[in-house]
Amino acid sequence: MTNTTTSNTTIKFFISVIGLVVIVFILKELSHIIIPFVVAYFLFFLYAPISNYCEKKRIPSYLTVIFEVILTIIIAWIISTLVIGSAIQFGNEVPEYINKFNLIVKNTALSFGINDPFFKEFSLQKILSNIDYKLLAGGIFTSTFSMVGNVLIVLFFFVFIFTGHNTVYAAFRKRFVNKKVEPELNKLKSKYDINSKDSNTDFSHWMGNKFNIEKNEQEEKLSNTFKAITEQIQRYLISKMAINLAAGIVITVILSLFNVDFPIIWGLFVFLFNFIPALGSTIALLLPTLMTLVQFESVGFAILIAVILAGIQTLFFNLIEPNVLGKKLNLNPLVILLSVLAWAYVWGVVGMLLSVPLTAIINIILSNSESKDLRFISDLMSKQ
Repeated sequence: MTNTTTSNTTIKFFISVIGLVVIVFILKELSHIIIPFVVAYFLFFLYAPISNYCEKKRIPSYLTVIFEVILTIIIAWIISTLVIGSAIQFGNEVPEYINKFNLIVKNTALSFGINDPFFKEFSLQKILSNIDYKLLAGGIFTSTFSMVGNVLIVLFFFVFIFTGHNTVYAAFRKRFVNKKVEPELNKLKSKYDINSKDSNTDFSHWMGNKFNIEKNEQEEKLSNTFKAITEQIQRYLISKMAINLAAGIVITVILSLFNVDFPIIWGLFVFLFNFIPALGSTIALLLPTLMTLVQFESVGFAILIAVILAGIQTLFFNLIEPNVLGKKLNLNPLVILLSVLAWAYVWGVVGMLLSVPLTAIINIILSNSESKDLRFISDLMSKQ
């Protein structure tokens, strides 16, 4: 008996591993379809407060979805205009910044008495020439294009998600609630037919009540799962976007006051990269600091900018953010780090940006499962 149980456990384990590999393969190969769909669903969650308000005011749903689509296009147009304009200007001035950086490295090596030929004849152009730009830029551009540039496909999915979300819920309700309750009803009917020689009205009434209670419990559980997913993702997206936007605006203003070039780009980087836990804040801090160093050729001034930016990011992301988001996501910090790496492997930059909400959804689903093994995995993923 023990050997049979062990064998079944081993088989289940290998089937689960194979299934996970297949899922990862599908997610990677069909990323050009799945990523816009996932982004569209996040837009649906993000616009849910607007949709609910319009529904309460009895505004037709087609007017609501048209308004949300137009709003998305306007936001995408504003962001793309700012980014493209700053990027073109930055590209025109790259040679000047590279020459300044070469001079800084040579002077620093000279001041420390370093006679290594690498530093004496330092050339960033030669170092960068060894990088496979097609491979590097291709991966980044493809991921970013899938999320931002492919707006039409995202909006296409969004319209159908908006109109079909209730149908999805009804399908889940039919699949899980009825499947759970109907066998119980059949058992009660069988028991009634076998044990009752005459039609007992009281027993029939009791059977109906028991069926309704069981059905209501299952419907409430399914509803709570959908509600938990919706509320947590809404709270994360809205709060995180507001905090990142505020931090990006503050840093843009600060850098503008100090006359650092391209403050809009660095503010946008703060907004975007801080969706990536742990790594994002570091990248968003280093880039404007390097720009300050190259532009002003002053280590002290660059350190001052770094300290100011670090203070702002600490205020927003270490003090304000935990109080706003609280423990709603309830994810273990180690799981967050691993999820960033895992989703980055699957979907690149977009995967890193979406890693936290996607992992939170998986955790919510696992925590509401009836399987002890899946709930155990959920406990491992949670803080408590």
